Amino acid sequence: MSFAAELGRVRAVAWKDLTAERRTRANLNAVLFFAVLMLLLFGFALGPDAEALRNAGAGIVWLTVLYSGILVFQRSYQLELEGGAMEALLLYPGDRRSLFLGKLLANLVLVLLVEAVVLPMAGMLFQLPLLEPFPGLLGILLLGTIGFVTLGTFYAALASRVRAREVLLPLLLFPMLIPLLLASVEATGALLEGDAMGDAGSWARLLAVFDVIFLIAATAAFEHVIED
Repeated sequence: MSFAAELGRVRAVAWKDLTAERRTRANLNAVLFFAVLMLLLFGFALGPDAEALRNAGAGIVWLTVLYSGILVFQRSYQLELEGGAMEALLLYPGDRRSLFLGKLLANLVLVLLVEAVVLPMAGMLFQLPLLEPFPGLLGILLLGTIGFVTLGTFYAALASRVRAREVLLPLLLFPMLIPLLLASVEATGALLEGDAMGDAGSWARLLAVFDVIFLIAATAAFEHVIED
């Protein structure tokens, strides 16, 4: 199939998932509630010390995104598997990698929506200086989220046909996310502290390398994973 046809298939898969989520809103509402609850629990756990809250802010934001994203990924292939539509999607003419890219695009939109709620709320709860480094923060969030969603969508496909997929998905995903999460937290923390040493740029370049590697590897391996 031509590139335009494959791109159309990617858009169709993403639009289908986003439309299904928009009609029910049950999963997104649950994810947002969980994210807000996590921020509040972290705030209570750290206590009223404003400096401690600011120092832990970057890690709290990314941990909240991480655990909320797991809930998004667990639904990625559930509707097709429960309705028996997965086989029809796989038999549709065209490269099966477009199915993965469509799922990835839909999950990326949902996780970014969660981050749009998490970031300003974390700024208020933990007194984070978000305005001055805001453009840089958006760039780091986007780079970290692309790698996170790429791996999450891939491992969700790997665990989708397993009975205990809710348990297996975090066990498979979390070890692979350690370098990505470390780079994201360090870059975010450097920006929130003023980035006097210019560390954020180095971490951002590392995130970009991770994103490229993860995206190429996951897209290439998806066809073999989804068949098993």
